[in-house]
Amino acid sequence: MKLLIDFFPIILFFAAFKVWGIYAATAVAIVATIAQIAYLRIKTGKVETMQWLSLGVIVLFGGATLIAHDENFIKWKPTVLYWLMGGALLVGLMLFKKNFLKSLMGAQLQLPEPVWTTLNWAWTGFFAVMGVLNLWVAYNFDTDTWVNFKMFGGMGLMLVFIVGQAFYLGRYLKDGEQAPSQERGHE
Repeated sequence: MKLLIDFFPIILFFAAFKVWGIYAATAVAIVATIAQIAYLRIKTGKVETMQWLSLGVIVLFGGATLIAHDENFIKWKPTVLYWLMGGALLVGLMLFKKNFLKSLMGAQLQLPEPVWTTLNWAWTGFFAVMGVLNLWVAYNFDTDTWVNFKMFGGMGLMLVFIVGQAFYLGRYLKDGEQAPSQERGHE
């Protein structure tokens, strides 16, 4: 259910784009993200920082797209989010000497400190590359190709990266220790 809630705005954006075009899809994405945040706030009583950030970015860049009637603003939105996430990981590690990945997942995974650092750098690099790749597709292909890349290419690359991380982490998990999602399934 959480996965559906997380992908709700992008799925609606994609569907609206295919039916009505980029400007209607942008408006739908803004409304869907506001609805997502409202639902989470009512249902759980809390909204994660990245979700608030995502809302701010979609309202800002989506709003600029609609007001200026220029689709380039919405095409920058994924890059801005990727770079903000990667930047947060980088600033946390370099400036605050804090590994935000470990802060988020340390309760679920017991890993050696160098592994946490490697993961932090890997995600920082991944987000940087994804931001550049998004802009490359946005400015070298038509809008339909960009939307398809955003929906399938970006998510596909994220999935491949996560699977790669799982293989990397597998050698550091203790015998009998399971990933958090597997543990929850047996409760």
